Amino acid sequence: MDLAILGFVTIGVFLALILFTRTSVLAALVLVPVAAALIGGFGGGLAEMSADGLRTVAPVAALMMFAVLYFGLMIDVGLFEPIVRGLVGLVRGDPVRLCLATAALPMLVALDGDGATTFLISITALLPVHRRLGMNPLILPAVVALSAGVMNLLPWGGPTARAMTALDAGVEQVFLPLLPAMIAGIAWVFLAAFLMGRGERQRLAVVGARAGGVAPVEPPVREPVRVDRLFVFNAVLTVVLIVLLFRDLYAEVVPVPAIPPFLLFMSAFAIALPVNRRGWEAQQAQLASHAASVVLVVSMILAAGVFTGVLNGTGMIEAMARVLAGVLPSFLTPWLSGLVALTSMPLSLVFTPDAYYFGVLPVFAETAAAVGHDPVAIGRAALMGQMTTGFPLSPLTASTFILIGLSGVTLRDHQRFVFKWAFGTTLVMTAVAALTGAL
Repeated sequence: MDLAILGFVTIGVFLALILFTRTSVLAALVLVPVAAALIGGFGGGLAEMSADGLRTVAPVAALMMFAVLYFGLMIDVGLFEPIVRGLVGLVRGDPVRLCLATAALPMLVALDGDGATTFLISITALLPVHRRLGMNPLILPAVVALSAGVMNLLPWGGPTARAMTALDAGVEQVFLPLLPAMIAGIAWVFLAAFLMGRGERQRLAVVGARAGGVAPVEPPVREPVRVDRLFVFNAVLTVVLIVLLFRDLYAEVVPVPAIPPFLLFMSAFAIALPVNRRGWEAQQAQLASHAASVVLVVSMILAAGVFTGVLNGTGMIEAMARVLAGVLPSFLTPWLSGLVALTSMPLSLVFTPDAYYFGVLPVFAETAAAVGHDPVAIGRAALMGQMTTGFPLSPLTASTFILIGLSGVTLRDHQRFVFKWAFGTTLVMTAVAALTGAL
């Protein structure tokens, strides 16, 4: 029980520091768990626990480092300029159209089930458009987060796969009953994007009026993009990279060797850099131009590795899971599915997916089975928010730092802005799941 209390206090102090003070997330991620481990008497194991956490996030850190460098290079050489112009032309300078397009793109990219890839591609493609139209910088990561959160319900996504494994259930038991709820969640995301876009339309109109009636959302007129051999080479290289990243979608039809995403980006950047930047000085300048973004993102990911490594290594997360499941009053048991659904999204800020789905969920499921309820319904309830709608704002996932790092916003501001919208997605999906009998 003491270990569980220490865990809850650790999480609480961490969240309080980043939400209500000016403490940097990087400092909180490192100092809070280290202090907790020392207080709990685990100082002797700090090195090993931290190293375990770092080993876990090392592939993600490598992925992010070279993904930022690769896409940064592709942006600098103008590869995405046609996409940017196409989107600008499609939205016609209207923030509402832009927000709807911003909601649609991640839903397509997220079909591979990988949040990091979704954020990398979506933010890279859309950030220049948002900046050109003068949008609130929090809008882009918020809308992308909402879209990616709903799509994380896909059966090959992490949360659903964990739920099926923990409950020994199949796709037809866990995912298919949630299809109506997922569709409702997608509809809510587009509604939220529309409302955000409408608010930005009004704000920008006021800004334009104050500036003398000049609308700030009209895209600048530029010369046509020059399509030369280098442009074609970069386009082909990027398409091959994306196709290989999505191999899980077609691996059964077209046998393609599995290459880790971080190695794909390392290889692609190693090929693209000397082709696009001739000479040592030009290559060094290219690396230096994106050094700040790389350091910001990678440092956050490594710090998050220390945080989760210490919490897992000390056993705090496991202890918290047991206490959380054991304190549930018996009179609330019949309402367990609803309670799990409503708390699933906020608990993404507290529990890693492994801790929740393999620690908390089985205990809740056994409790439901003991009183005659379907234990699989508990798994479906958890998917209403636990690392689905909640993962793009959880400090316990590296993808969150990818999202905010590429968008140039702070975790504190991102969480404050998007929390109500993400929780709204959970509420909508929970209501539809209850009406259709999935819960």
